[in-house]
Amino acid sequence: MQLAVNIDHIATLRNARNEQQPDPVTAAAIAELAGASGIVCHLREDRRHIKDRDLERLREAVTTKLDLEMAMTEEMQRIAIRTKPELITLVPEKRQELTTEGGLDIAGRYDKLVEFIKPVHDTGIEVSLFIEPEKEAVRLAAEAGADLVELHTGPYSLKKTTGEAEAEIKRVRTTAAFARECGLRVVAGHGLNYYNIIPFSRIGEIEEVSIGHALIARASLVGMERAVKEMLRLIDA
Repeated sequence: MQLAVNIDHIATLRNARNEQQPDPVTAAAIAELAGASGIVCHLREDRRHIKDRDLERLREAVTTKLDLEMAMTEEMQRIAIRTKPELITLVPEKRQELTTEGGLDIAGRYDKLVEFIKPVHDTGIEVSLFIEPEKEAVRLAAEAGADLVELHTGPYSLKKTTGEAEAEIKRVRTTAAFARECGLRVVAGHGLNYYNIIPFSRIGEIEEVSIGHALIARASLVGMERAVKEMLRLIDA
């Protein structure tokens, strides 16, 4: 299993004082050198953390894989086509949310999604959809033309008992297996941290986990290189 590092909250810290440091691009470079398989950033419509210039600089600097998380809007489509990340991940976005709160409503926006994906694919960019771990969402994602699905692990991270967590892991594993049967690659993310990641290392259908807040919080105490390597050791375990 591989690790993609979301560097949004490096920008959050920088923006708290409207300064130049810490620099998301520097953080991305250190994460790559420490073994990250890719860098994730979410260019939100309100630009609350990552800015347009950050994205431009990340595109110039990232040597592994750049995954641009974004809402399904015409503005973001234009930015993605111009910037050409290796991958975009379409996520639902609400102005007032602290972080992404759930999976994409594919059924409710299916026709628009199909139209949205085609010009992105035409430029050679892969498309991932952030979805709940449900078979119907997987089926619709495959039919719409997605290359990957990112399974939302937020519900798992909120479970209070071992039994509840194991039940959610089983749901994720079953959905991941179905996604592979549908020809989709599978990644997972949201709410994963140093305490709850190990069960995901045992789901062979998941090729990569995307981790941001927990890793950046750890990096603020021990440094980015050590934070990434500690997470990789847990994943390898």
